[in-house]
Amino acid sequence: MGQYPVSVEKEAALLRRMAELGIHEEEVEEWFIRGGGPGGQKTNKTASSVCLRHKPSGCEVRCGRERSQALNRFLARRELCEKVAAKIHGEKNARQQAREKIRRQKRRRSRRQTAIMVDNKKKHGAKKALRRRPEPDA
Repeated sequence: MGQYPVSVEKEAALLRRMAELGIHEEEVEEWFIRGGGPGGQKTNKTASSVCLRHKPSGCEVRCGRERSQALNRFLARRELCEKVAAKIHGEKNARQQAREKIRRQKRRRSRRQTAIMVDNKKKHGAKKALRRRPEPDA
């Protein structure tokens, strides 16, 4: 059995990704803190949340998603890989993209944009009005 409570393939993929990004276990500082949130008293009493810091890049990750400390160690390393990759390659992960998309959707339109949108709707309504059947004269 491997180091983490996941399938051998997932663990191998994680170790490969860490090697590609140049993350070595010696460079990763790891400590455990008490968790919180859902999961009952058990998570509030045990130090199952994992904090990782990659010393060369300065990236820091905290993971307390699961009740198991071993599984949180695996998930934290995966998140650390994402953060380091984003820092190295400048790529944005799915979570950042989703956050930015929501921000754009909530952003208030300028007066000019609103005026253009209303104008286009009026033109479209006029076009549809021309397609209607003529009303019979009574």
